[in-house]
Amino acid sequence: MRVIAGKHRGRKLLAPEGGEVRPTGERAREALFDILMHGRLSDGKPAYEDAQVLDAFAGTGAFGLEALSRGARFVSFIEQDRVARAVLKDNIAALGETQHAAILSGDATKPPRATGPCSLAFLDPPYREDLAAPALAALGKAGWLAENALVIVELAAREDFTVPDGFTLLDERRYGAARFVFLRYNYDA
Repeated sequence: MRVIAGKHRGRKLLAPEGGEVRPTGERAREALFDILMHGRLSDGKPAYEDAQVLDAFAGTGAFGLEALSRGARFVSFIEQDRVARAVLKDNIAALGETQHAAILSGDATKPPRATGPCSLAFLDPPYREDLAAPALAALGKAGWLAENALVIVELAAREDFTVPDGFTLLDERRYGAARFVFLRYNYDA
């Protein structure tokens, strides 16, 4: 698994042994960032450009590290698994991004209070465990999502998902076994 584009293009990312962490595949991640780059969902500029980003259920941190490589200002990673956090820490250090990243130990369905709102968020919960909607609600309540934040949720292609209150469905895309759901956060909704 590698960083696809930007200043860290081609750099290898580590992943934990076994099946506990399921990193977003390179092709799916490339397609996702192509959508984010062309600005249709973010006022005509890349959604990650100079953005505060949240990568929840972060695993290896592939999404957040890709965003940093392409010009995000800062990424907060939330990860509960101790082994995944250690690998994530190594990935951040290997790319020299420790000044632009923070790893928070915790459950994204019960997140710590935000250090600041993020304009772009990516959630990649374990497939078929119905964690996406509770995590979205909890992250909004804890102040992690800026007004009008663009939020992407990765789910299994055929996984049921109901958009929670406070979010508007913008788009959905399928890539192999994965489905990306694009949402807009509006805490006044």
